Amino acid sequence: MSDFWLYFNLGLHHVLDWKAYDHILFLIVLCAAYNFSSWKKLLLLVTMFTLGHTLSLLLASYNVVSVSGRVIEFLIPVTILVTALFNLFTAGKEKKVEKMGIFYIVTIFFGLIHGLGFASFFTALDSGSGILPLLEFALGIEAAQIIVVIIILIIAFIFQTIFRFNKRDWVLVVSSLVIGMVIPMLINNWIF
Repeated sequence: MSDFWLYFNLGLHHVLDWKAYDHILFLIVLCAAYNFSSWKKLLLLVTMFTLGHTLSLLLASYNVVSVSGRVIEFLIPVTILVTALFNLFTAGKEKKVEKMGIFYIVTIFFGLIHGLGFASFFTALDSGSGILPLLEFALGIEAAQIIVVIIILIIAFIFQTIFRFNKRDWVLVVSSLVIGMVIPMLINNWIF
């Protein structure tokens, strides 16, 4: 049971680490267009992200895939930027892309990229002890993401009800703030 808590806490702290806030920024822009009434869609999106994240850790653990850390450190802020830009261009509009399922596939793909950013550390820590630690780690990630999502939804609720932000303005402001935070990450990790 202590191994479970070790990997679960590792997953929890992987997301909730304020020094490595890229995961939180991605969750913020992923959640920006949602509220409590659409919690099922949001939970599915977050789970798809965890699935992609876990799949990339699994593939890296068994040496199926290996990508330069420098490339991944550049691609992670790109995923955040793309999601934020998507929000800017679709704010206040019906998201037809969700109905087609493309949104979920892209979220899995972005999870793959984010997972590869942690793969070398997890592989060194895990030292080939099988799939169980990976699942325990994934549960920690999912729990932490749900905590972050609930906090984001509460903040969105406060701004949209008490401060009277309409949903479109909320999405525009949040996505713009995240873009402002991710641009320095892109510059610092520029690979070209």
